Amino acid sequence: MATTIQVLRETRDHLAELAKERGVSIGQLVEALAAEQLTAAQRAERLAADRETVRRMMGVDLRDEEFERAPDVLGNIYKIAAEKVRAAKGTATRSSWTPAPSRRSPAATKR
Repeated sequence: MATTIQVLRETRDHLAELAKERGVSIGQLVEALAAEQLTAAQRAERLAADRETVRRMMGVDLRDEEFERAPDVLGNIYKIAAEKVRAAKGTATRSSWTPAPSRRSPAATKR
C-alpha cells in the first residue's frame, strides 16, 4: 500500500532528478535509499550474527565484553594502508629527483 511522505519542494525536486537519472520512480528511489540504511536493531542483529560466526569459526567462546575490548583490527589495517598510500604518493610525485653521483673512480674518468 502506498503512502504520502511530506518533504520540502526542493527535496522533492532533488529526489525527482535523482530518480530520473537512475531511470526509476521517486518511490523506487526512496525504497532503495531506505534499504541501504540499517536501523539500530538491524545493526545489533548483524553484529550478534557476525560475532557468532567468529566464535564458531575460531572455536573459541568469546564473550561480548571481550569483543568490545579487542583492538579495532580492520580500522588499524585501513590506517596502515592509508599511510602506505600516502608514502607511495609522496615518493612517486617528487619532482626534485636527481640521480645519485657517479661512483666511478677518478682513474676511470681520465680515460
